[in-house]
Amino acid sequence: MLEAADVTRAPRRTAPPTWLVVALACAGQFLVVLDVSVVNVALPSMRAGLGLDAQGLQWVVNAYAIAFAGFMLLGGRAGDLYGRKRMFLVGLGLFTLASLGGGLAQQDWQLLLARAVQGLGAAVLAPSTLTILTAAVPEGAARARAIGTWTAVGAGGGAAGGLVGGVLVDVLSWRWVLLINVPVGAVVLAGAVLWLAESRAGDRRRLDLPGAVLVTVGLATLAYGISQTEAAGWTATATVVSLLAGLAMLGAFLAVEARTAAPLMPLGLLRVRAVASANVAMLLSGLAMFCMWFFMTLYAQNVLHYTPLEAGLALVPSSLAVIVGSKLAPRLMRHMGERYVAVTGSLVAAAGFGWQSTLGVQGAYLTSIMVPGILMMLGAGLAATPLAALATSGARPGEAGLVSGLVNTSRTMGGSLGLAVMSTIAAARSGGSGAPQALTDGYALVFRTSTGVLLAGAVLMLVWLPRRPAAGSSPVSSASSSSSTSSANSSGS
Repeated sequence: MLEAADVTRAPRRTAPPTWLVVALACAGQFLVVLDVSVVNVALPSMRAGLGLDAQGLQWVVNAYAIAFAGFMLLGGRAGDLYGRKRMFLVGLGLFTLASLGGGLAQQDWQLLLARAVQGLGAAVLAPSTLTILTAAVPEGAARARAIGTWTAVGAGGGAAGGLVGGVLVDVLSWRWVLLINVPVGAVVLAGAVLWLAESRAGDRRRLDLPGAVLVTVGLATLAYGISQTEAAGWTATATVVSLLAGLAMLGAFLAVEARTAAPLMPLGLLRVRAVASANVAMLLSGLAMFCMWFFMTLYAQNVLHYTPLEAGLALVPSSLAVIVGSKLAPRLMRHMGERYVAVTGSLVAAAGFGWQSTLGVQGAYLTSIMVPGILMMLGAGLAATPLAALATSGARPGEAGLVSGLVNTSRTMGGSLGLAVMSTIAAARSGGSGAPQALTDGYALVFRTSTGVLLAGAVLMLVWLPRRPAAGSSPVSSASSSSSTSSANSSGS
């Protein structure tokens, strides 16, 4: 997808300055990553404003994440076939309109629908941001600097989300965590129309739309079934039907991928040990870590009675920790190897989650939020880079972009299912009570459960991950783009 030799550019009269192209691509990436995290701090206010129940609250996050994960690979392929600029405009347009709809929502279903459309727009937009940048900047030091800027902006979007959301909710209202995207999106859209040049790859294979729809709807149905277990029980008709339907659609997705000529996810890749093991590890990591911000925000506001701004400020150190971890990982990989850095990151995160599970109703900021939060997200940053490096090292050069997208998709899909499972666990433990002690007990059980998942994941990595990447690959460089998105998603989730 990113091969320079496959790129053909439409003629243009005057080439825009390279810095302007980089700025527009980075602005699109910033919006995508910011919106993963910015709503977390607004969740209690959304609940009060629209009368959302606990299940509805998790779907404010999951509707975006599932649509984003399910259509991300399709979005990248659409850019190759129909033009990166065109898909950038389509994705950003959808994202901006959905932000407007969500900000003006009067009922809970309207907000959830808007979040799903936002996720779809983000899935189309996000792959185009990097391909536009690499098509515009020559290979070499200049491109490395441009990708570094793109990485930093993405990670910064995740880190800034809580703080931006807190300011907007405190000063204006929860609606502005969505409405703020409208003027910013309009400006970026106008700039993209005026200054971006079209580019596409020569590959004319068709889009695997059935595969994208099956995996997205299947995942959403499965997550819905899991969320029903707390209220209706595992044997209730609604629960059983939803779970079976979700599993059936995911099975149909695998059947479609095995038969189609241009699959969204070539199943043959999963026969490569490095690709299969790293993606399973990413899925488990996402399952455990994705819910961290969701429950930390609820704990800070519902139990410790922080304001939205205070909650956003409280989580800034852990937001920065994931950036530190992702920058530290390549240096450690040169000395320890990819497998041991991934295991170390998982163990550091598990220590943070274990510490966080001791939270109490009268928790102090330093010991109940800041230090365990830093450990959790430092571990997330340490683990994401070597896993992405190992996955891409196991693929042929022409498949590197596809495998990078697959790694990010695995992590986000694991996180979506994990949020459904962990929300159910928290609700079952609290018994539906809104009392601080009951809520704290539910949140503590979630963090204990995540600790167990991370420890199991560390053992799996130690046993299954290959000791060294495939010969001739450059794992640190090949993973730079994919690990940046993974790390940004970690910081933003």
